[in-house]
Amino acid sequence: MEASGDCFDVIVVGAGIMGSCAAYELAKRGCRVLLLEQFDFLHCRGSSHGESRTIRATYPEDYYPSMVLESRRLWEAAQSEIGYRVVTDTSHLDIGPADNKSLQSVLSSCNQRTSLNLRILDPPALARMFSGAFRLPEGWIGIGSDAGGVIKPTKAVAMFQALAIRRGAVLRDHAQVTEIKKNDQGGGLRVSTAAGDVFEAKKCVVTAGAWMRKLVKEVSGVDLPIEPLHTTICYWKIKRGHEEELSAEGGFPTFSSYGETYVYGTPSMEFPGLIKIALHGGHPCDPDRRDWTSSCSGVPVDAVGSWIEQVFPGRVEADKAVMTQSCMYSMTPDGDFVIDFLGGEFGEDVVVAGGFSGHGFKMGPLVGRMLAELAIDGEAAGVEMNHFRIRRFAEDCKGNAKEFEEQVSSHARP
Repeated sequence: MEASGDCFDVIVVGAGIMGSCAAYELAKRGCRVLLLEQFDFLHCRGSSHGESRTIRATYPEDYYPSMVLESRRLWEAAQSEIGYRVVTDTSHLDIGPADNKSLQSVLSSCNQRTSLNLRILDPPALARMFSGAFRLPEGWIGIGSDAGGVIKPTKAVAMFQALAIRRGAVLRDHAQVTEIKKNDQGGGLRVSTAAGDVFEAKKCVVTAGAWMRKLVKEVSGVDLPIEPLHTTICYWKIKRGHEEELSAEGGFPTFSSYGETYVYGTPSMEFPGLIKIALHGGHPCDPDRRDWTSSCSGVPVDAVGSWIEQVFPGRVEADKAVMTQSCMYSMTPDGDFVIDFLGGEFGEDVVVAGGFSGHGFKMGPLVGRMLAELAIDGEAAGVEMNHFRIRRFAEDCKGNAKEFEEQVSSHARP
């Protein structure tokens, strides 16, 4: 089959946040870039849509905080270039039992490797800081940080696509990639779509989100341990009179709660009178066969309601979530990203990036830069890549060893 047009330097497959950031970074470096998306641009079937994503630099792992801080700088640069904002600045709060291993690891990793100004807050100090909104159970502590924020995800993806177009990138949606092959005649790669189009490029970057495992296995036979999870985002009604204190304008933070139930949330900002509080997890699914039913009840939602009654008494109605939205996680066994060369017959010509495990969106600008550098230079500067290599799963099927509890809950379908 003949090629469908010009030869590109790099083809990026998947136009979510990672692919859109990669396309922008590649175009910024003067590459001829083609960004392909299997659905509509800005669709709601994957992991890069919706009303909000949190920024937090506090991690139990010591390799993520510096990545978040560098990404934060890149978010600001992109906003300056486009002329509008997609990030709302907030503080961030981590809470949980004082002896929780993950929370203790947050303190050690951030204090040792970053310049974050962390503040350990006992219940009285926390009450003074946030007008008594948080009521911590006995034995819990809070860790405050200035490095929080809320991202508007759909708007953010659109921003990076617009910036990529400004730099000369070509974008095509409804272009489902079905084949990536070595070009035996002219060198490089040939990328084919379900519509019959064939594009040629020197390199390819695959950022297919929840479809990562399916696509990579189809084109190469490599089975990446990335499991799609269907997750439900919940919004809860704020009790009358407390709307201002739980808002970003009122100084309320993004937050994460460690413990038996890992809960996270954002200040009230997307929908008037509602606050996003959700369980960090979901149930395994086939991304092409989701039933799209979001329930305001069930084990995950009930767990969040119980948490609200414990931590936000008198401020949020905990009996039922009033609104839900569906989203997707792409989970690896260790919760760490996969960013690497595909290898095999493709060598370093195909770069893969996936398994962002429900916490990667905020690092999209840095991941995009890393992918551009891997495709062009063969290495990513300033980032320790061993944590993200595919080979870690050959050495141990669980991936990177962790000394603390799992944070993402994988549960049976409700």
